[in-house]
Amino acid sequence: MTDMTPDQVGHDDHDHDHKPKGVMRWLLTTNHKDIGTMYLVFSFTMFLVGGVMALIIRAELFQPGLQLVEPNFFNQMTTVHGLIMVFGAVMPAFTGLANWMVPLMIGAPDMALPRMNNWSFWILPFAFFMLLMSLFMEGGGPNFGWTFYAPLSTTYSPDSTALFVFAIHIMGISSIMGAINVIVTIMNLRAPGMTYMKMPLFVWTWFITAFLLIAVMPVLAGAVTMVLTDKYFGTSFFDAAGGGDPVMFQHIFWFFGHPEVYIMILPSFGIISAIVPAFSRKQLFGYASMVYATASIAGLSFVVWAHHMFTTGMPVFAELFFMYCTMLISVPTGVKVFNWVATMWRGSMTFETPMLFSLAFIVLFTIGGFSGLMLAITPADFQYHDTYFVVAHFHYVLVTGAIFSIMAAAYYWLPKWTGHMYDTKLASWHFWCSLISVNILFFPMHFLGLAGMPRRIPDYALQFADINAIVSIGAFLFGASQLIFLAVLVKCARGGDPAPAKPWEGAEGLEWEIPSPAPYHTFSTPPKID
Repeated sequence: MTDMTPDQVGHDDHDHDHKPKGVMRWLLTTNHKDIGTMYLVFSFTMFLVGGVMALIIRAELFQPGLQLVEPNFFNQMTTVHGLIMVFGAVMPAFTGLANWMVPLMIGAPDMALPRMNNWSFWILPFAFFMLLMSLFMEGGGPNFGWTFYAPLSTTYSPDSTALFVFAIHIMGISSIMGAINVIVTIMNLRAPGMTYMKMPLFVWTWFITAFLLIAVMPVLAGAVTMVLTDKYFGTSFFDAAGGGDPVMFQHIFWFFGHPEVYIMILPSFGIISAIVPAFSRKQLFGYASMVYATASIAGLSFVVWAHHMFTTGMPVFAELFFMYCTMLISVPTGVKVFNWVATMWRGSMTFETPMLFSLAFIVLFTIGGFSGLMLAITPADFQYHDTYFVVAHFHYVLVTGAIFSIMAAAYYWLPKWTGHMYDTKLASWHFWCSLISVNILFFPMHFLGLAGMPRRIPDYALQFADINAIVSIGAFLFGASQLIFLAVLVKCARGGDPAPAKPWEGAEGLEWEIPSPAPYHTFSTPPKID
């Protein structure tokens, strides 16, 4: 694919390759690999924190009746769990992968705006510290759901709402800076000969995701600012008594919220599109159609927001419009699944851990897609709305979708990051324990929802007791499984068998042409793409 001399790969013996030691290296670094590592460590920490909150929720729901926590604290847990998993675990993990891999994949020496890159990471811990500290304020933390619907977040919210609003603003600023960096890097720093249609699909999916981020994060900023002024400054954006409209909040929020769902899944498609061909030892089937499908998903994501709002009393025309648009978005998603299956068809497949997580992603994300299609049908949604069926749907998309793909990426690129091969037996245990427990956790929720159990309640009717007990057991098993993942990561970072430059036989791309571990500076002279 490329002609490269050792000098082009990059050495650690140049003067400018000297890196500071200790804490200052991490505080002041502008190196894309260091910043990528910090994003990934931060997101895994937040994943564990959010996971503990989920276990508090499931412990309370293990049996009917109020067992462990006050209803108000239960609501705080559901709210902060959602905020941490969306803004603290999934999005920073993808940003970390972009920081690490995009420059390596396009032959760039670093991200285009390295100082901004450092700043976009370091404001994140402050945002989440602020959010978590709100739980200790008088009246407690945010308790109105991660979607913070008005008037729950305005008229009836605790005093800590201001901290929540500022935390969301800072997260949004971080996301926008990261997205600008990705776009500028991809547009300006590609290696000579790497046209747009030669870019790896992970780069393409992040390129499109970055435009989505820049388009919708200001909408979220507007929504939280209006919540702030309604609560503290006497405005009436969402108060009908003052001429506002609480349903308008939902329109504004979901205009951000639905593209946000695709922000959390499009990079997954890029990861799976890298791993499936590598372990099938074949070229990806339908590269161009994958690029166009990703772009069309991004475009359609702006015209489906009100499918979250079918029960608010919209006109029938609007319900039909949003129903058809939502069903239409399943077509490019189906194209991707077809292409992955076609790539595997008659391939010389092997089943290392990254491939196992990718296969699980394809099957389980498709289940999430099908339940999404059910929710798109307006009359059916009237039954499913605000039940556990919806919880099951979006957790299949975000846990077995986004998070499984992040785990697949970690196992795929870990040898390149650390220079060590991880413990394959432990990794295999992590996969199988996660796969089994995640289905015990989320699949029965579909039946709870169809039977009518509402979301976001600390207590429930007796007929739901057995299935809730099973779901809670699945939750604790899934939580324990992630401790195996932690053990794999720590063990690999501390040592292990040295990894070759290209540990996977079928892997292709510029990142496999540099040594493992990746040198601190790479591609000081850009490679030439044939």
